[in-house]
Amino acid sequence: MSDTLKDFGSYDYVVVGAGSAGCVVANRLSADPRHRVLVLEAGGLDRWIWFHIPVGYLFAIGNPRSDWMFVTEAEPGLNGRALPYPRGKVIGGSSAINAMIYMRGQAADYDGWRQLGLEGWGWEDVLPHFLRHEDHIAPPNRFHRSGGEWRVEHPRIRWEILDAVRDAAEAMGIAKIDDFNTGDNEGSSYFQVNQKRGRRWSAARAFLKPVLNRPNLRLETGVVVDRVVMRDGRATAVVFLRDGKQHIAQVTGEVVLSAGSVASPAILERSGIGDGERLQAMGIEVVRHAPGVGENLQDHLQIRPVYKVQGVRTLNTDYASLFRRSLMGLDYLLRRRGPLTMAPSQLGIFTRSSPEYATANLEFHIQPLSLDKWGDGLHPFDAFTASVCNLRPTSRGSVHIKSSDPVAPPSIRPNYLSTDEDKRVAVDSIRLTRKLVAQAPLARYRPEEFKPGRQVASEDELLRAVGDLATTIFHPVGTAKMGIENDPFAVLDARLRVRGVGGLRVVDASAMPRITSGNTNSPSVMIGEKGAALILANTRERLGG
Repeated sequence: MSDTLKDFGSYDYVVVGAGSAGCVVANRLSADPRHRVLVLEAGGLDRWIWFHIPVGYLFAIGNPRSDWMFVTEAEPGLNGRALPYPRGKVIGGSSAINAMIYMRGQAADYDGWRQLGLEGWGWEDVLPHFLRHEDHIAPPNRFHRSGGEWRVEHPRIRWEILDAVRDAAEAMGIAKIDDFNTGDNEGSSYFQVNQKRGRRWSAARAFLKPVLNRPNLRLETGVVVDRVVMRDGRATAVVFLRDGKQHIAQVTGEVVLSAGSVASPAILERSGIGDGERLQAMGIEVVRHAPGVGENLQDHLQIRPVYKVQGVRTLNTDYASLFRRSLMGLDYLLRRRGPLTMAPSQLGIFTRSSPEYATANLEFHIQPLSLDKWGDGLHPFDAFTASVCNLRPTSRGSVHIKSSDPVAPPSIRPNYLSTDEDKRVAVDSIRLTRKLVAQAPLARYRPEEFKPGRQVASEDELLRAVGDLATTIFHPVGTAKMGIENDPFAVLDARLRVRGVGGLRVVDASAMPRITSGNTNSPSVMIGEKGAALILANTRERLGG
């Protein structure tokens, strides 16, 4: 051990990242009192009111107290714009600042993973892992259960304008359904949310904080993991920074990277696992040439058409009124209801941009508000936003470190709209949005297209408007993907183990080979659940018990 490294002790497991997956992993691994578990989180504790009041996302996203404030490189597909790329800077990770939407995706997503050769990842394989931790407000059935840690409830507020949009979707043939989480999410419904009696229910509140009293579980916050140390082809320690000083934690079992799709590949690269030529150029010793590290980045790009309306309330003008804001606060204090319980989007619509798709390939997040971008103020007129995203983009981007400095932000290149298919779906989605808004149930509110504007009509004009309007919906995945042995870009095997390295796994959204058809937070929680089960099974095999 180097004299410059302070010894931080020895542990059976070191979990890097207390985000959506890492909180589950820490909970499950420490349930056995024989396992010494250390959790290293770069963010802080969730001691801020806006981490817990649902509408707090308006204050948390774009705030350096709660957001790592990453920014993409300039994106050619977005007319040269660089986008803010929010990631949660707190225990619970992005589940502490996200939209709180409970969404599993489609059965076909996971069956597609299985068809890639990833045994154990089909829909029927992963459903029990979703169910294990679920605490759903609905009566238990084949798709839902109660009693788990991950609370799921219905929204505690309704808006007339959203009811009308749902009626409009029905008028154009999109059925009203009760539940997006049965394997087929095509239709319209109100999103189920990760809340408990009107408060945000983050992964930290669900899985981590209730078990921090376990004597075998240690949480350290405000630490930045530099690298994983390998010896004889196996992970044996983790080096991290705290207060500018290097510490080292020894590992007798496994290191679990659960730092997310931006940070996990960065840690792998600083550890010498990545594209050999890239690492050598930064003076990093190559432990294993793995060209897939940091590649395969996928994200849901949302296009945000805005429609002014008349004769109906929206949050824009409600929030502008001091009197109405006072009523909102009172309603929340007394009943835990009203606009302060709002997720960014309440109404969801899943549909197809064209008949060529076997399942819904578009997701609408309908919001009774409008703004230029998250972190900005609301517009001074009543409006709703019909955000729409391509659920299965074919564009692929990357996340890579720029240097070996662990506190330097990485280079994030989503490469949005880099394929002809993604461009076509984007244009079709705006046209479909216009068709939705033109339906009779919305006519009485006289919707007027504010962005991009009805004058934008040709395919070229629409594509340029997409480049101006579109932004991330905060769903980065795939940067350390699972894959079969003969896939040169597969970083992990089907058991989430880093190929060619013992005692090291990546258990978070980085592992997804393809993005799921919906919001990605609860699939990340599921990956944490399944990953922990795989680790414990391996431990039992290793110890012969």
